[in-house]
Amino acid sequence: MNYNSKIKSNNLLGIKRLVIISHLKDFVFISIGVVMASIGLKGFLLPNNFLDGGAMGVALLLEIITKIDLSFLIILVNFPFIVLGARQISFEFAFKSALAILLLSILVHFISLPTITNDKLLIAIFGGFFLGSGIGLSIRGGAVIDGTEVVAISISRKTSLTVGDFIAVFNISLFTLAMILINIETAMYSMLTYLSASKTIDFIINGIEEYIGVLIVSRDSENIKSQIISKLGRGVTVFISEKGHGKRGSDGNDGKVLFTVVTRLEVTKLLLEIEKIDNDCFIVQYPIKDTKGGVIKKRPLH
Repeated sequence: MNYNSKIKSNNLLGIKRLVIISHLKDFVFISIGVVMASIGLKGFLLPNNFLDGGAMGVALLLEIITKIDLSFLIILVNFPFIVLGARQISFEFAFKSALAILLLSILVHFISLPTITNDKLLIAIFGGFFLGSGIGLSIRGGAVIDGTEVVAISISRKTSLTVGDFIAVFNISLFTLAMILINIETAMYSMLTYLSASKTIDFIINGIEEYIGVLIVSRDSENIKSQIISKLGRGVTVFISEKGHGKRGSDGNDGKVLFTVVTRLEVTKLLLEIEKIDNDCFIVQYPIKDTKGGVIKKRPLH
């Protein structure tokens, strides 16, 4: 084996190792997620006839009305979403989701949990927390145990509705139906459960830190770049700009646009450092879901 072949072989082994580690992480996330969701369902929501939003809420509503075993309804309600996910996203996604939903239905059918609390407010909040944790962790593992977002993505591609619009309309319709078929109090507590679950999902997927992307247009870009690196310890990407129109009018001179990512807690400090150099520069901020690589997740310099 020559030197180039050896390097290629090592690269292939490295790629295979990364793929295996990635699949193991997905399996751990999905497994923990399924357990958390089953605790939320069997320990809080199901014994008290509470609902959640989305496909899981539909399954819970059908269980209350028809008395059919929830484990069967979870598979029945989510099956069309799995098929749609295979067509719209990928077969791997659909396979992971099918496995996660099957495991959840098995746990819901066989496990038995004692009554944790009779307080309706605690049931709504912690039921939503456990169910939201399960859904969020499953998403981190590349699967879903609530297929509403799959159909929302599909509809958003064919209509003017966004994913958020569809989910909002879907859940409003679900809770209105719950008011009619069950009672207003249960529907109101179910809305609280949904809010708790959705906030928990956001927290698990996006993390505790919210990242902010910042674009900076300034004649003193070099000095600002140095300050960001030395004072905040953050990375900076430099884009070359040809010309534009702003407060000073048209500018045909070649310039530099800076881009950096900081946490929400560092934005004020960043703006202060920029204003020390150029109080008249143009700054754009926008939220970023997550980052990978670079120095954003490393400890900043002091």
